[in-house]
Amino acid sequence: MSTGRDDSESSVTASGTTEGEPTTDEDRSVAGMRGPDGPLLRLFRDRRIAFLFVGGINTVVGFGWFALFDITVGQLWGYMVTLLFAHVASVLCAFVLYRRLVFRVRGHVWTDLMRFELVYLTSLGINAVLLPLLVEFAHLEPIVAQALIVFVTTMVSYFGHSLFSFRRKEPTA
Repeated sequence: MSTGRDDSESSVTASGTTEGEPTTDEDRSVAGMRGPDGPLLRLFRDRRIAFLFVGGINTVVGFGWFALFDITVGQLWGYMVTLLFAHVASVLCAFVLYRRLVFRVRGHVWTDLMRFELVYLTSLGINAVLLPLLVEFAHLEPIVAQALIVFVTTMVSYFGHSLFSFRRKEPTA
């Protein structure tokens, strides 16, 4: 479906399309994130579903990083260091997956990564508060506590990325 705009302009548009690429409603992403379709759109045909699919993968991968670091560095330095290591590895994996498979935005790599990290730092802050509360006061094992926390941080991440990460400015008239 056409948006009614003149698609013959030869520049990168706010939706991330380049010259000659039509701007359609399907190019519009979740809550303002824009970019040409990523490869998962061939499978799902709906950017929201692709976003949720990658989010599910990120949740599993992030939990895997936490478990891996818990049995390695966590044994030496504790669960909070485990959380920090898992955070760094998880953010980098998630950024690449969203950027390559779902949104396919161009340019602004460092700006996008910074904004992406800001969303995840919010989740990390929540995680850093809840994890010791659940481990020290509820007497849960760190793995069990993290499994519970991941539901909260997944929601924070979803809304943060859908409203902030990979966002491009609207073109001015």
